[in-house]
Amino acid sequence: QVQLVESGGGLVQPGGSLRLSCAASGSLISNYVMGWYRQAPREQRELVATITSGRSTNYADSVKGRFTISRDNAKNTVYLQMNSLQPEDTAVYYCNAVYYGVSRQYDYWGQGTQVTVSS
Repeated sequence: QVQLVESGGGLVQPGGSLRLSCAASGSLISNYVMGWYRQAPREQRELVATITSGRSTNYADSVKGRFTISRDNAKNTVYLQMNSLQPEDTAVYYCNAVYYGVSRQYDYWGQGTQVTVSS
């Protein structure tokens, strides 16, 4: 079992920056694929970025060049640095951890943190 707790959300003006953190407990995440997803009102949850245990990253086209995902396995924490934020980035941001076992996939989610971009 992995528990994920997001933090760092808030209200920011367009063009501003925020850094989200996802602290994991219950298990070491070094072998997990970690990701950030977001869900805007009346929209489906969508992928923002993922990072593998080998630190390979993948980003949604809408955030490439503005967001950076990173992980600190020693702190059991994943980060999402968000720069040049725009109103369309407003959403609840969720942390995700996936472990690919021999016969099944283990999938865990945090409770989410609100990011609001508005002047």
